[in-house]
Amino acid sequence: MNILNKLKETAVSVLPVMAIVLFLGLTFVPLDKYLLARFVVGGLLLIIGLTIFLLGVDLGIQPMGERTGSALTKKRSLLLLLFVAFIIGFIVTAAEPDIQVFGDQVRGIFPVVNKTAITFVIAGGVGLFIMLGLLRTVLNLSLKWTFFIAYSVLFIISIFAPESFFGIAFDSGGATTGPMTVPFIMALGIGVSSVRDDNDNSFGLTGVCSIGPVMAVLIYAILLKGPIVNGPLTGAESAAVSNAVSENFAQIAAHVFRESLISIAPLFALFIIFQISLLKMTKRQVIRIIIGFIYAFIGLTIFLIGVKGGFSQAGAELGEKLGSLAVENGGAWYVLLIFTGLLLGAIIVCAEPAVWVLSEQVENVSGGTIKRKVLLIFLSVGTAIAIALAMLRAVTGFNLKYVIIPGYIIAMTLMIFCPSLFSGIAFDSGGVASGPLTSTFVLSFTLGAASSGKGGNDSFGVIALVAMMPLLAIQLMGIIYKLKQGGKK
Repeated sequence: MNILNKLKETAVSVLPVMAIVLFLGLTFVPLDKYLLARFVVGGLLLIIGLTIFLLGVDLGIQPMGERTGSALTKKRSLLLLLFVAFIIGFIVTAAEPDIQVFGDQVRGIFPVVNKTAITFVIAGGVGLFIMLGLLRTVLNLSLKWTFFIAYSVLFIISIFAPESFFGIAFDSGGATTGPMTVPFIMALGIGVSSVRDDNDNSFGLTGVCSIGPVMAVLIYAILLKGPIVNGPLTGAESAAVSNAVSENFAQIAAHVFRESLISIAPLFALFIIFQISLLKMTKRQVIRIIIGFIYAFIGLTIFLIGVKGGFSQAGAELGEKLGSLAVENGGAWYVLLIFTGLLLGAIIVCAEPAVWVLSEQVENVSGGTIKRKVLLIFLSVGTAIAIALAMLRAVTGFNLKYVIIPGYIIAMTLMIFCPSLFSGIAFDSGGVASGPLTSTFVLSFTLGAASSGKGGNDSFGVIALVAMMPLLAIQLMGIIYKLKQGGKK
């Protein structure tokens, strides 16, 4: 059991984030000592929770996904594969806690939006595009052309959607990639590819799935009846942060326990159904996977208690104070704000649960040719630039389209020169980089900075930037790898 190695790796990823916040909170941007104490406790819980969660993924969720994908493909019924894929995508997405939070955030700006409706719209988008992703794998269609056509249609649709929904739509793609769904979806794609003995098609399914909710939300915005007026947040999020600080860890644990249960229950129910009707594993294999689910549930619960018990609140406070100093004094404070975002982005992505799962799968599938550490370095650089841009947008309020559209055009262009395997990894990385830690700590940090600047308290668009930059960074890595291999595909 490699739990000690995982503990060491997660600690190395999280402790630098804690060091940065503590240094700034005790020097340049003094924070409340009680808040910093909660931040430290939250960080330690985060390390422990992430370690246990990753162990659970190795034991239960990943083997279940791979076996399910392989078994469905061997049935040689395309209709069955696509139907099950839609059900999986819809159920696990609708149950994702991040989607519930996202629905509340959208309603905070647009009361005309129905939370249940937008939840089902997002879940339906994931379900349809997981079908498309698996259909592409089975029919051996070009991954690059799939992305090119899908994103072309996406940006054409965005022309007709309200501009105020652009950031919301792209953020929804990141909000769907939760810590429970991503490992399973990636494993499902690897399982289907393993039957075809095609490693180049092992990745890309999460990237395809991330397009679905963006397109669905844009279409929902176009069809939505009633006025859509862009305006500032109602302040509910700030109040939520303040209330969270006043709660003790026991109160937060009760809420998080329910969230984690809702998140893992659909996957566990699907496991029972698949075991009875499809997998028929041995007793020992079943027990191993059940133990994995238990570990994953416990780890996710501890992880979220740490994040919500003080980690994200410290981020919001730090962002607000740094943003205020930058707006009021400019100069060096602007540099410090953006540099802090750059540092946090580079480090925090390595603490995302799904990032560890993806990096391990990439190293395994490539037979060790693609080193996990190298992948993490490129991913860190991409995320660092994304958070720095988010900080700049928070205090200047520039139009998100000016970055997103050119960014995706460059990503599409890079696909021409990049090996297909790396393009698949890149688009998967965009989804996994915007996980629960980014959606809480980084989002809170950016929201705090935006409340003091020209960002208008607009929290939407941060996840979109984080999801986009790895597409560029990992494909550049692929091009470099290709050149070193002498131009081989």
